[in-house]
Amino acid sequence: MAVPVVDPPRYAEQLEAKRQRISAQFAHFEPPPLEVFASPPSHYRMRCEFRLWHDGDDLYYAMFEVDPEDPKQKRVIRLDQYPVASQRINALMPQLIEALRENTLLRRKLFQVEFLTTLTGEALVTLIYHKPLDEAWEAEARALQEALGIAIIGRSRKQRLVLERDHVWERLEVDGRTFAYQQVENSFTQPNAEICRAMLGWARDVTRDSQTADLVELYCGNGNFTVALAENFRRVLATEISRTSVASARENLAANGVDNVQVGRMSAEEFAAALKGEKGGRRVAEMALDDYDFSTVLVDPPRAGLDDASCAQLSGYSRIVYISCNPDTLAVNLERLCDSHRITRFALFDQFPWTHHCECGVLLERR
Repeated sequence: MAVPVVDPPRYAEQLEAKRQRISAQFAHFEPPPLEVFASPPSHYRMRCEFRLWHDGDDLYYAMFEVDPEDPKQKRVIRLDQYPVASQRINALMPQLIEALRENTLLRRKLFQVEFLTTLTGEALVTLIYHKPLDEAWEAEARALQEALGIAIIGRSRKQRLVLERDHVWERLEVDGRTFAYQQVENSFTQPNAEICRAMLGWARDVTRDSQTADLVELYCGNGNFTVALAENFRRVLATEISRTSVASARENLAANGVDNVQVGRMSAEEFAAALKGEKGGRRVAEMALDDYDFSTVLVDPPRAGLDDASCAQLSGYSRIVYISCNPDTLAVNLERLCDSHRITRFALFDQFPWTHHCECGVLLERR
């Protein structure tokens, strides 16, 4: 992986290049004009992980860069600051490394550090080791936690020691509303909080005036979109396969006072089978699928996109909101979905500035 070169004065130029690339890639679908949502040009990433590099008495954060001429060779890049990461992470980096350098017990066999922060300054730090963690480690880690004003988790083989809590609470202002999200360590969350706010605002905008019908959401994760969209619909049924994410989604719905959502632990494939009557069981019965009138489906799949069966399932809905982290698989899926639907809104979210990655949002409505 290449370490991004952050150059804020050139941000508009790199964003324009992405706009042109995405517009050209999807031109044959004849979408409406691309809506472009800019990221902060630096300090936008709320979570990061670094290797800890031991060099004699020195200790520093590191990332690896692959040699383009020899992919088997990796170059160690020392990082004392990281302008991609949030201001809170950058403030913590020197404080944490200085404390670790001076503490033989905490630094011994420490090989990775993970930061999870929020816009309001909460910070959770995970220290990952090649050694068992004992009571002496815990005592030193608790002292460090107190000194830095953070929460610490220690990880090692078959060990996970949570000293205070295993999550932070992010608060995002969208459309004059504040939504609270529990974000659990080692679980997926949107890394760019400001772009996440933009995505939620866009998704709320494209689904307004839907209160007489219902939403089904696939791959709902921790309820990121679910919480923000619930008031736009009569009822919402959200599905997710990860047990941790389902628990977090339910926690987030309760924290935001959302009472018209049901979250089911089920894969998108299993849910498709349940809709067809091909899958039964307790979890399907609890969903009471006959009680819903789905007008809209929201899907936020992994980078691999959707398979043909999932595309066929989506084609049955009047309206599709497709959030994509991979334009290439999105384009493949749209070849199928545009047989029955047309693109009426199209957005580019610059989730990862200074990289080639683009996040897209597409609203499709039945022809």
